[in-house]
Amino acid sequence: MQPTISVFGLGLMGRPMARRLIASGLSVKGWNRTELSQSLVSGIPVVPRLEEAARANFCLLMLADSRAVADVLARIEPGLSAGQVVVDMGTSDPESSRQHAARLNARGIGWVDAPVSGGPDGAEKGSLAIMVGGSESDFTKVRPMLDALGTPVRVGEAGAGHTAKLINQVIVGLTIEAVAEALMLAEKAGLDPRLVQQALRGGYADSRILQIHGTRMLERSYVPGGRVKTHLKDLKMALHLASSVSARTPNLRTVTDLYQKLVDRGEGDLDHSALHKLLTV
Repeated sequence: MQPTISVFGLGLMGRPMARRLIASGLSVKGWNRTELSQSLVSGIPVVPRLEEAARANFCLLMLADSRAVADVLARIEPGLSAGQVVVDMGTSDPESSRQHAARLNARGIGWVDAPVSGGPDGAEKGSLAIMVGGSESDFTKVRPMLDALGTPVRVGEAGAGHTAKLINQVIVGLTIEAVAEALMLAEKAGLDPRLVQQALRGGYADSRILQIHGTRMLERSYVPGGRVKTHLKDLKMALHLASSVSARTPNLRTVTDLYQKLVDRGEGDLDHSALHKLLTV
């Protein structure tokens, strides 16, 4: 019998992920903490009650942060039963994930942290990178669902997926800053930065960030994508992780401060490529 899936959180990522699962022939319903217009959730069967959404084999959480995950879990957990699996696909605190896993596993409920990278475009295409933490048995259960969304790789037990996602966010944040500096330098040096971007394609300096986020920078188009405030939240968790394991991350601190400056300027809802704005004034 085909498993049922509920997607909790129908935001920028939750909506295309739900649609991708539906297009893959899976049985999906969605729930959101706030009411959304019908045009936004077109094609997704949305249920109004949290308790109804929780009656699914797999509860897929695509929520804003660890606090939101804890809040939703606190509301649905009493009604969950053995055999169900909670899959947190947002970016959350690894230690919180380990605590949720221990508590749920004691009742026979599975936990998988499976955060993603690739943005809404990757969700639409089913090409997300998926970093998985959890037991082998729980991973096996949810793998067909994750395969419909991208390429899942189990990196360890509960919490390991969220740890890997923080590492991903360090790379993305630092690369966005490097691309912003480079394109600004090209422009200041009198070159056409679009031609520089084109000339670098295929070389060692090329990357999806240079091509995708670099284009957003050149066009001064900062519609998210990934929001500044969300990336800042992730980088702060990465700094905490680095401190807890005595890792030296001086550039991580610098980039975190730059994203904080954007938030302080009231630009936290812009795409994270807006870091370029700080260099072009």
